[in-house]
Amino acid sequence: MEKNNLLIVGGGIGGLAAALAASEAGIPSTVFEQAPEFGEVGAGLQLGPNALAVLDRFGVLDEIKKVAVFPKRLVLRDIHTGAEAATLDLGEKFQERYQYPYIVMHRSDLHRILLEGCKKDGNIQFKTNQQIQTAEQTEMGVVITNQDGDKFLGDAVIGADGIKSNIRKLMSVDDTVPSEYVAYRGTVPAEEVRGEANFDDVIMWIGPNLHLVQYPVRGGKLYNIVVVFKTYDYQEGKDWGTPEEMEKRFLGAHEDAQTMLRFIERQFKWPMYDRNPIQNWTKGKITLLGDAAHPMLQYLAQGGVQALEDASYLADMLIKYPNEYEKAFLEYQAERQPRSARVQTSARSWGGIIHAEDPTAILLRKTIFEARTPFDYEVCDWIYGGHKVPLKK
Repeated sequence: MEKNNLLIVGGGIGGLAAALAASEAGIPSTVFEQAPEFGEVGAGLQLGPNALAVLDRFGVLDEIKKVAVFPKRLVLRDIHTGAEAATLDLGEKFQERYQYPYIVMHRSDLHRILLEGCKKDGNIQFKTNQQIQTAEQTEMGVVITNQDGDKFLGDAVIGADGIKSNIRKLMSVDDTVPSEYVAYRGTVPAEEVRGEANFDDVIMWIGPNLHLVQYPVRGGKLYNIVVVFKTYDYQEGKDWGTPEEMEKRFLGAHEDAQTMLRFIERQFKWPMYDRNPIQNWTKGKITLLGDAAHPMLQYLAQGGVQALEDASYLADMLIKYPNEYEKAFLEYQAERQPRSARVQTSARSWGGIIHAEDPTAILLRKTIFEARTPFDYEVCDWIYGGHKVPLKK
């Protein structure tokens, strides 16, 4: 077994950010990806100022801006009437408050730029077709084993292997939690929807047990559309959340929302799961990062962002405790666990708010929203201003 300083399991957004974090601390790493090649699936991605601060720190923000879209507002619209229920202005006041803008982009673009940043770094190596099954601590160091029984030796391990993480099993015997919601998402060429879609705002249509999100990505060349709804008949292991159910859920939707539905790809769906927060995700010289540590529902657009925050604070701890992984990992966890757990549980709560079906809950939501202005940023200070990321010097 050839020894590597740091083994990172998972080559997604979190794993690549962790590699950049390690490199900043002067630590060589190897990233193990289960797919035949590095890449990212999915569609659009929303990134708040707390994400951009990390991307700036890791030196990739200029490349990000080349393919990002800078929306003017976040808008909630009633799925039936089309009325604006609430808005958040993302202009100068927002950027002055949080020091960075709010952007939307294609998930694959973010992954590509992070990968390019890693490849330019002489401290990072890559291995593909590596389905890492286990990790264990030995007298020689930490050993991970892949699907073929091949073993790799390192000083420490970061499990960034997603919601179905094998490394997480060392810390917790728990299972994913079904939300009973499903997502259909994809992008279409901007020309196909121009004249029918809003290219200035991120719009979320909300209604009982459903929502629809729309916004441009890839510099305005593509338009991202996501449909989310609760199944009528959830049964684990069965086919639920079908296109036929989607049609039923969106009966009576506003004509503008119905227009967006026509562009949805219906062959691929993503059942939505998260996990309950856990108190501990570190064991000696092994720790977790991103969805492996705190998988969350997408309703706050913070899943990938929290992985970036993880990586940034981890960099701080690796610098603070050189060659002392146990101390670095424990202090990293002490900072990140409470914040990420709050985001996890808040995402669930926000899902309940936007998907409310009880008339009293809907009236209460309407009353609260109407009392706010587009410049009432206090409600999101804890998310966009609650990170600990050193500003770029």
